[in-house]
Amino acid sequence: MTSPSASESSPRPDLSDMRPNNDWVARYLPASWGPYARLCRLDRPVGTWLTLLPALAALVQAADGIPTLWRVVIFSLGALLMRGIGCCFNDMADRNFDHQVERTRFRPLTSGQLTMRKAVIFVLAQMAVCALLLFAINEYSRWLALALFPIVMIYPLCKRFTYWPQVVLGICFNWGMLMAWSDTQNMVPFGAILMWVGAILWQVGYDSIYAYIDVADDTKLGLHSTALRFREAGKTWISGFYIAAMACWLVGGFLLNERILYYVVMAVIAIHLLWQMRHFDVRYPERGLRLFRANIWVGVLLVVAALAGTISLA
Repeated sequence: MTSPSASESSPRPDLSDMRPNNDWVARYLPASWGPYARLCRLDRPVGTWLTLLPALAALVQAADGIPTLWRVVIFSLGALLMRGIGCCFNDMADRNFDHQVERTRFRPLTSGQLTMRKAVIFVLAQMAVCALLLFAINEYSRWLALALFPIVMIYPLCKRFTYWPQVVLGICFNWGMLMAWSDTQNMVPFGAILMWVGAILWQVGYDSIYAYIDVADDTKLGLHSTALRFREAGKTWISGFYIAAMACWLVGGFLLNERILYYVVMAVIAIHLLWQMRHFDVRYPERGLRLFRANIWVGVLLVVAALAGTISLA
């Protein structure tokens, strides 16, 4: 008799992404603050870093060196708030689905820690603070910021009718790259647009890895994602998106007159993405969270590449 495989004999891994009683929020914040902090994902800063780091890289490129501290602060606050607002909209839209999904069952709205009314008030407060940030950027950037809001609101609904919600998410997450150029130079050159498109393609890749965690639950609920579109061909598809992202970053860097050290760091990014693909396997979705988090290093390297390519001009 053939013995069962390890995956068949071992219990299903715990894929939940939130531990309400075992995180820094529970240890250091008042109990009444915890659900709000988790709603905007303060307990899980990976998404904020993945929003901020590409924008910081664009700020460096647009400034042709070190950006002003003022812009770094404003864009950092913007990344934190916009990511939080997006997460709030997402949980508000999905509150009737999340309790049926292994990864999301402990989120504040679906688990009853927060009421819908309190969530609405909280998201409006975040939007009010974002509105104040508009006074710190130029007119071109204000219009870009306003154009982002409907995209952020539409994203949570995309999984109901398209297999490509990750594309919309990539547009939202990396919008700050365009604003970095518009606020610094009052223009967005084609090379900067290519860098932005590359970041979107990169995000489609790494967020597809993450989406494989939810494949079983999404199938049961009739929801959509790139993971459900790619199925067993996930490694091929994601590799293709990573290759396309690298191509955009290489050509974008060339058009922005980046120097040789930029391409050296790009080679390191390519090696890291190759490492991800060597470890990714659609049969083991529990690996997805670790690989998803590893993309923080890609964001850090994008900033390093921008610095290396501009500072070496001197």
